[in-house]
Amino acid sequence: MPRPTSDVQVCEAHATDADLDDLRARLAAARLPEAETVYRAAPGPRRWEQGVPLADLVDVVNYWRTGYDWRSFEERLNRIGQFRTTIDDLGIHFLHRRSARADATPLILTHGWPDSIARFIDVVDELADPKDAGAPAFHVVVPSLPGFGYSDRPATTGWGTEKIAAAWVELMGRLGYSKFAAHGGDWGGNITTVLGGRFPAHVLGIHTTFAEGPPGLTMDGLTAVERKWAEETRYFWRHRAAYAKQQATRPQTIGYSLVDSPVGLLAWILDKFAEWSDTEDSPFETISRDRILDDVTLYWLTRTGASAARIYYESHNSLDPELRVDVPSAITMYPRDVEKCPRAWAQERYRQIVRWREPESGGHFPSLEVPEYFVKDLQEGLAAVLAAHR
Repeated sequence: MPRPTSDVQVCEAHATDADLDDLRARLAAARLPEAETVYRAAPGPRRWEQGVPLADLVDVVNYWRTGYDWRSFEERLNRIGQFRTTIDDLGIHFLHRRSARADATPLILTHGWPDSIARFIDVVDELADPKDAGAPAFHVVVPSLPGFGYSDRPATTGWGTEKIAAAWVELMGRLGYSKFAAHGGDWGGNITTVLGGRFPAHVLGIHTTFAEGPPGLTMDGLTAVERKWAEETRYFWRHRAAYAKQQATRPQTIGYSLVDSPVGLLAWILDKFAEWSDTEDSPFETISRDRILDDVTLYWLTRTGASAARIYYESHNSLDPELRVDVPSAITMYPRDVEKCPRAWAQERYRQIVRWREPESGGHFPSLEVPEYFVKDLQEGLAAVLAAHR
């Protein structure tokens, strides 16, 4: 039977008109730099060599100011169901969508950076009440990471991925879910790995789009494709990860810009949606402007640009080298993700991989880029996980 939930409160999102008016005023008064010196006509990925092209940014800023509707996103959050609870003196916000199915399994979905609960907004309903009666159903919980969105901003250090994973176990317990499945990508994948490794008594199994083998493994025995993955990942961390170094070492410094300037925040986040998505020219080939602006506006209205960046300060390169995951695991490596782990390396950490998939399309944000495939893959992956657990 579920535990009493008097320590969980219903909440609703509602930005003030004054905050939305202030946002539009700041966008109208934005001071922009000149165009990039590698200007190229669209389409083409090389247009982004120096970051977000001026023409693209101006287009999105104008739409954000004159066409975007934040209220529709608020209404979607409120329809799904929003709640808050306090864990270790920190307020945690989460979405909770219970399934109508009696055989539903509790499932926690964890987002990363620079995304948010907006990462899963288009897949929650189908996971809870699938159109296919033969597909598994889930009681879906989507928490906002500490310092992100409507969760509180930590006032002290210590809220790294290990502590967050422990908080998720407490959160699920408060909802009456003593055993549950877990999914995540990016930081959410890291936290999902910690959940599976540290809390096997509570975690039925995991599905992740982020797998990280222990350090020190060699390329001996890897396929040509896997060697290419390893080389691309190494190149990314050496040459394309300045944002991570900044946020891991000086999050407060970049935080001033992210909290004070909506255009600065948009550019910082849009750059990653562009580089990490499976597209040839623009992230809007697969993700709508509205959905990306839902994410950016959530950061803006909650003033969480700095606090969200601090997850890098707390946890960058901190995954325990000795951590092993013995619960059943399903892993999907999307082709245009920025960090792909060879299966042979993954097997050194995830000891019971029951399903491994390498789709033909999709990048770092699959639930936004290829939502129909993502849901089917997650359903099938977790079905394999649950069958193995039994």
